[in-house]
Amino acid sequence: MEYTTETRALTNAATLAMLTAAVAKAEALGQPQCIVIVDASGEPLGEIRMSGAKFLSRKSARAKARTAASIRAETSTIPEAVRPLIAAATEGEVTALGGGLPIRMQGQIVGGIGVGSGTPEQDIAVARAALEAIGAA
Repeated sequence: MEYTTETRALTNAATLAMLTAAVAKAEALGQPQCIVIVDASGEPLGEIRMSGAKFLSRKSARAKARTAASIRAETSTIPEAVRPLIAAATEGEVTALGGGLPIRMQGQIVGGIGVGSGTPEQDIAVARAALEAIGAA
């Protein structure tokens, strides 16, 4: 019986590369964003609120990142019927808003990214650009 497992973790370099790529994509879209990257346990590794991004979107971006890491899937995959219940039960810590993606490296979840301040499509595009920067797309 095994009592330990090998785990992977995002490095500082990965976090910075993701933030840089996400900002570049947001600038290309002309939509300032709040971008939050968390580790697999939901703890923040890095974040930025771009100039002009809605300040309250920082809170939703963090919830998106933590949700994606926790459920190991895109935030928008949470079934419609349970969305209000989960949001209420977790005091907004879990969200089904689009823009939260898990970060998967070599088949293992190493974190989550949440993006907010644009449309769901813009948020997802920015998050995907960040994943592509580290080969996690």
